[in-house]
Amino acid sequence: MIEILVVCTGNVCRSPYAQLVLTERLRGLDVVVSSAGVRARTGATMTPEAVDLAVAAGVPEEAAAAHAAVWLTESHLRTPDVVIGMSREHRRAVVELAPSRLRSSFTARELARLAAAVGDDGLRAAAAVAGSVPARRVEAMLARLATARGEVEPPVDLTEDDVIDPIGRSRATYERAAAEMGPGIDAIDLLVRLALEA
Repeated sequence: MIEILVVCTGNVCRSPYAQLVLTERLRGLDVVVSSAGVRARTGATMTPEAVDLAVAAGVPEEAAAAHAAVWLTESHLRTPDVVIGMSREHRRAVVELAPSRLRSSFTARELARLAAAVGDDGLRAAAAVAGSVPARRVEAMLARLATARGEVEPPVDLTEDDVIDPIGRSRATYERAAAEMGPGIDAIDLLVRLALEA
């Protein structure tokens, strides 16, 4: 099984959107996707705008309506194969809670940027070296992406690795956040499918 954890601030907009979209896209595969917030109000529901966007992306309305926010703790970081933050702040919080997560945590946009630079063939080659166990293949691909941090020029504006926080803002800002998450969601989908190829 492959475990993915998505992290944002309140766990009511960005991370549950990504969690639910990934869960739907990876349905039927041996994958579990969860989410949490670094300052979540435990039990809070998704914002109506995030629910609407999730449903528009193919998430069943009942799944979006059932979401309850979770406060991120160290225990959430024990088992995931990959942790995806919505911003550098979230990734930093993850690594502060669990320093061993340094090489297996990325922001969504950073993951997409690095995966594009390494390319499908590079990721597939990294996975091949790890054998046939999906979790080990994910680990090998993440190690390759972590190495790419030192090989690929970072964005001039580091905020380009962050997904905008739409909470309390316009519908257009929510749509922008979803669009910014898109390539990261695609990259996670790719990693999972390459891991399961063996």
